[in-house]
Amino acid sequence: MNKMRQFVSKYPLSCLCIVLVWYLSIWFRPPRLPQLENVAFIDKWTHFLMYGGTCSVIWWEYLRSHARLNARKLFLLAWLAPIVMSGVIELIQEYYTATRAGEWLDLAANATGVTLGSIVGLLMKAYCPPRHKE
Repeated sequence: MNKMRQFVSKYPLSCLCIVLVWYLSIWFRPPRLPQLENVAFIDKWTHFLMYGGTCSVIWWEYLRSHARLNARKLFLLAWLAPIVMSGVIELIQEYYTATRAGEWLDLAANATGVTLGSIVGLLMKAYCPPRHKE
């Protein structure tokens, strides 16, 4: 329990984003917005931005609290974990909800967003000096 508390205190915005993604993906029923119905792939853009933003926040909080970049930890925490989470959510949507459907293209949009978020994270690392020393 203490490790979980440490994790949440080190990554509060990341945890909030993750909880928000779960809520929006499983329980939230999006309103019908006629003004957005003509936007091509609006659903995929939403997935892309949701996961890209979450990944960028994970990177930002990691870089804020670590002086050195641990590539393995970042690969697992900021790239692989969100993609696996996305796959789990898509399976839950397909097999355990009556109002949602899991889609492979959603998973692809999520993975693309996470990958772009990681690129943004690498740019943050390159151009923003660490503020916290371990």
